[in-house]
Amino acid sequence: MKREAENTRKAKLREIALNLPECPGCYQYLNADGEIIYVGKAKNLKRRVYSYFSKELDNRKTAILVSKIHDIKYIVVNTEKDALLLENNLIKQWQPKYNILLKDGKTYPSIVVTNEYLPRIFQTRKIIKGFGTYFGPYSQISTMNMLLSLIKDLYPLRRCREKITKESILEGKHRLCLEYHIKNCRGICRNLAEREEYMKNIGECIEILKGNTSDLQRRMMQKMQELAENMRFEEAEIVKKRYLLLENYRSRSEVVSNTLKDIDVYNIEDDEKSAYVNYLHVTNGCITQAFTFEYAKRLDEEKEDILVAGIIEMRERYHSDSKELIIPFPVELPLEGIAVTIPQKGDKKKLLDLSKLNVLQYKKDKISASDKLNPEQKQTRILTELQNALGLTTIPWHIECFDNSNISGEDAVAGCIVFKRGKPSKEDYRKYIIKTVEGADDYASMKEVVFRRYNRLKEEQGEMPDLIITDGGKGQMEAVREVIEDNLHLSIPIAGLAKNDRHRTNELLFGFPQQVISLRVDSNLFQFLTKIQDEVHRFAITFHRDKRSKHQIESELDAIKGIGPKTKELLLKKWKSVKRLREASLEELESVIGKSKAEILMAFFKKS
Repeated sequence: MKREAENTRKAKLREIALNLPECPGCYQYLNADGEIIYVGKAKNLKRRVYSYFSKELDNRKTAILVSKIHDIKYIVVNTEKDALLLENNLIKQWQPKYNILLKDGKTYPSIVVTNEYLPRIFQTRKIIKGFGTYFGPYSQISTMNMLLSLIKDLYPLRRCREKITKESILEGKHRLCLEYHIKNCRGICRNLAEREEYMKNIGECIEILKGNTSDLQRRMMQKMQELAENMRFEEAEIVKKRYLLLENYRSRSEVVSNTLKDIDVYNIEDDEKSAYVNYLHVTNGCITQAFTFEYAKRLDEEKEDILVAGIIEMRERYHSDSKELIIPFPVELPLEGIAVTIPQKGDKKKLLDLSKLNVLQYKKDKISASDKLNPEQKQTRILTELQNALGLTTIPWHIECFDNSNISGEDAVAGCIVFKRGKPSKEDYRKYIIKTVEGADDYASMKEVVFRRYNRLKEEQGEMPDLIITDGGKGQMEAVREVIEDNLHLSIPIAGLAKNDRHRTNELLFGFPQQVISLRVDSNLFQFLTKIQDEVHRFAITFHRDKRSKHQIESELDAIKGIGPKTKELLLKKWKSVKRLREASLEELESVIGKSKAEILMAFFKKS
């Protein structure tokens, strides 16, 4: 029984791992009591987590950890850096048994711009309320150091720790230090520089720290080009490094912000049967909790009502007393003393977007898990989505797609593939040799094949498709329309799959005049249509290659009386080509096909 339970546990965990998204994030391992025992980060969640359960583990400690895992949770983020920061926060929050615990004093450093009369800019690991404005934290210390170095090189700001006030400057209490003499500071403490200019420099530094670097980067680019034109390549290289540093810094973290203290973030997605609500809790600027719940719809509940119910339930379940909520749209909350924010930009908007990312991923995972249990359900959903995208009156259960294949008009063929209920129906595939078209004329070839296909179905009263798809753009669609509507007087919807300059599918066309149907390239529908296009291309080009190969095998041997197909096959199998065959001796030929046929062959070669 124990072994059976253990196998069931491992199978369940492997199934969870296989359904994880292939994106950056943090994973949490839970024990049988639902306690978090390990937190990890990953550039690719699915690959990283599955590695724990897909092979025998050599490391004894890791093997012990895996033996204790009973469930897996995860949070998705946009970058690997954010995953690193989030892991740091979660380890401190939950102190998992199998993680290396981080002490409170050991955290990632930030950069502070102090609130002094003459502000300073430096790195710190301590966050003191009211002391200044904090930026970061920085998971890559080298990036922070290079950023501080850039600010130091660009702006002559003071670096001393003296308490400088307007009065102390007027009273002359300060002495010029070494930084002034080596031209790193302009001696503002002795009134040798204007405070207005100093504060302007501080303002520009804050813009850099915020990531607003466009103007500065433009000036750097101009400087770089000027230095290069003047053959000052070493100086240009220094400016280039600073430019690339700013480019790298422009993406700010979404999971940590020192300006956000105690906030709940909620987002919601729904479909016909269910709604999914995501909850993030932010403490001292760090995400410490993340959960997504599914609510089964019983009536036609509005998203607003479901979100309100979700907020109340989660605040009670997780004992949250946050005084600020971030939500995606206005709702009427039966809570007093709560500030509700619907952000449009800034750090709060990024948190709302992160919550949206997690709720969408959860919904996708639920659908994916359901599809594995019921593949028919997935195909029905995709075909229904195609019906809605094209505005069809019925679900396209029966789809046919055409493609031509030839080389400069030689060995021209076409293929027709059939998909029924979202799956290939290979017994219904058809091959066509182009008979009436000379040269490489794809439109005329398409007309011939489509006419032959549907004229025969019409005469035999066969099953007509719900949708015809052409492997081509507007021209191919119009060629099919002329045959279907003008010649055969049939009413069948026609769509086209167009490729871009790199020969990759990028557009679904429909209607006359043709309209581009907007599809996400990562959607199941787009992948389904691409599968159809790949299949018809494979089918047509395979038929073309077979025909071309047979054509190339045709040779002088076909014209020799007394040399049949089997003899020809034996000869080509032995000598590969007619040229080599001509060089063979009579004795060699006799050993393969016998004396009489060998003499016929030798006589033919001598005569020709």
